[in-house]
Amino acid sequence: MAAGHRTVEVPARPATFSLEPTKTAVVVVDMQNDFASPGGMFERAGIDITCIESIVPKVRAVLESARANGLPIVYLKMGFGPDLLDAGLPSSPTWLKHTALRVGDPVTAPNGGTSRILVRDCWNTDIVDALTPEADEVVLYKTRYSGFYETDLDEVLRRKGVEQLVVVGATTSVCVDSTVRDAMFHDYHCLIVSDATAEPIAVDASRSNHEASLLTLELLFAHIVTSTDLVTALATNTTVSA
Repeated sequence: MAAGHRTVEVPARPATFSLEPTKTAVVVVDMQNDFASPGGMFERAGIDITCIESIVPKVRAVLESARANGLPIVYLKMGFGPDLLDAGLPSSPTWLKHTALRVGDPVTAPNGGTSRILVRDCWNTDIVDALTPEADEVVLYKTRYSGFYETDLDEVLRRKGVEQLVVVGATTSVCVDSTVRDAMFHDYHCLIVSDATAEPIAVDASRSNHEASLLTLELLFAHIVTSTDLVTALATNTTVSA
């Protein structure tokens, strides 16, 4: 049933988050094959993707709850055009940071098809199968870590009357962090789902980059919630008619 016109109090850090379903959207950051699937860019580069794979059920639970409550969902995907010029080839910092990951290289995807690393409209930049967007959900490509940089994200959200964002995806310290910071600078109130975000860097350290990033975001940029607490809170809203 659609979201009701009321506030849902979500237990979060550093304080309770007053979520208004009619003004809230879910933003899914980069849950695509290049980062989250065997055969994608990260795995080919020797990066352990286990932590990203592990959040897929949590992300799916958040999306199912959002759909039940009528919250719009926007998917972000990192992907460059076939000529790679929007990556800043040959000298931009973005291009230079990605060259070691073999961006643009042709590869054979696990499904046997021809694909290219981090290039638009092929297997590598497809959303993982378990999180496939529904027909009416928005999917936007981005060419930098932030989902707001030279994209239509802000326009899409404003058109829908959105003032609050629930953020899930990968990776916590890079594209999630960059997108949330920009969202705050655009005056959106952000709620990050801690166990539906992931970061491979320093995953085995005494304090991982994931945890360190969430701490900084909690202090200055956003609220932090678990998927269970968010879904439970939203469940109290599904029985309220619009």
